[in-house]
Amino acid sequence: METKKLCFASDYMEGAHPEILRRLLETNLEKTAGYGLDEYSESARAKIRAACAAPEAEIHFLAGGTQANAVVIGALLRPWQGVIAAETGHIAAHEAGAIECSGHKVLPIRQHHGKIAAADVRRCVDDWRRDGNRDHIVMPGMVYLSQPTEYGTLYSLAELEDINRACREAGIPLYLDGARLACALGCPANDATLPDIARLCDAFYIGGTKCGALFGEAVVFPKPGTAPHFFTVTKQRGALLAKGRIAGVQFDALFTDGLYAEAGRSAVAAADRIRAALAEKGYRQAVPSPTNQIFLSLDPDQAAALSQKVEMSFWENAPDGRVVMRIATSWATTPADVDALIAAL
Repeated sequence: METKKLCFASDYMEGAHPEILRRLLETNLEKTAGYGLDEYSESARAKIRAACAAPEAEIHFLAGGTQANAVVIGALLRPWQGVIAAETGHIAAHEAGAIECSGHKVLPIRQHHGKIAAADVRRCVDDWRRDGNRDHIVMPGMVYLSQPTEYGTLYSLAELEDINRACREAGIPLYLDGARLACALGCPANDATLPDIARLCDAFYIGGTKCGALFGEAVVFPKPGTAPHFFTVTKQRGALLAKGRIAGVQFDALFTDGLYAEAGRSAVAAADRIRAALAEKGYRQAVPSPTNQIFLSLDPDQAAALSQKVEMSFWENAPDGRVVMRIATSWATTPADVDALIAAL
C-alpha cells in the first residue's frame, strides 16, 4: 500500500475551525436578513472595530482574497491610476491579472524578501511627476502591501509608518492585504498591532480563508466614507454575498475569546519547530520568514526525494539552479504532523 504523503502545501487545505462549524450549525436554521445586514454580521463588525480600536470603521465581508483586492483597488482608484506593489506582491504575481482585468495597472517596484521600501514608493511617484510625458503614463494612485508578505516576511511598525508617510506626501491611499494577518499578529517577531494597521492604512482586510474560516475576508475602512457606496460597488462586481450571515457568523466566532490570534500563534509555533529542525539538519532557507511559511532551497535531487514524502508547493527556480519549495503550516497543524515532517527530513 502506498504511504500517504504528508501535506504541507498550503494553509487553507482544511475546512474550518471546529468552533466556527459549531456556530454555523447552531445558527443554520435561523432566518436572518441577507447581504450582511443580519445581527451576526453586526456583532462581528462591533468586535472587529473594538480589536482595531477604530470605532467608526466600515466593515464589509467578501468571499476571498483576490475578490477583496480587486474590489477594493477598483473602488479606490480613478480610471487613469494604477497601484504600486512589490514585483513579488500577490496582485502582481499570483492573481492571474485580476487587477488588470478590472481596468487598472499594477505598477511593480523592487522588493527585498517580499517587502518594498518607502524610498522606492517616493521614487515611483516622483518619476511620474517629473516625466514630461506623464499624461501618457499610468499615474501611481495607491500603494498595496501584504502582511505577512508573499515570502512570509513582516513589515515592522517603523517600516509601515515610513510607507504611510510616503503615501501622505503623495496624497494616495495605503492598502494592506491581510490574507494571513493572523500569522503576522501571532508571530513573536511582529511589533505592528491591529490598531497600528488601522491607524496607518486607509483600507485593509482581515483574512479568514487562510486563518481558520471556511471562506471569507473582512474588508476594513477605518475612516467612514473612504470608498463611497462600497456596498453598491461590491454588488456591481458580483461580490456581494446574499447569505452574508455565513461570513458574519464566522468572523463573530473568530473575534470571540481570542480565536483569531490563537489560530495565527499555533500556525507560527508549528513552523518554528520545523525551522529549528531544518537548521539542525543543514537545510537552507531561501528567505528568512518568521511566520507560517517556510521557503526551502533544495537542489533538484533533494527536491525530488523530499517531494516523494511531503506535499509542498513549488515556488520558483532559483538562478543558481536550485529549487525553492514552500512548506506552510496552519491553525490545524498538529504536533504529530510536525513530528512526522521532521522524521521525513
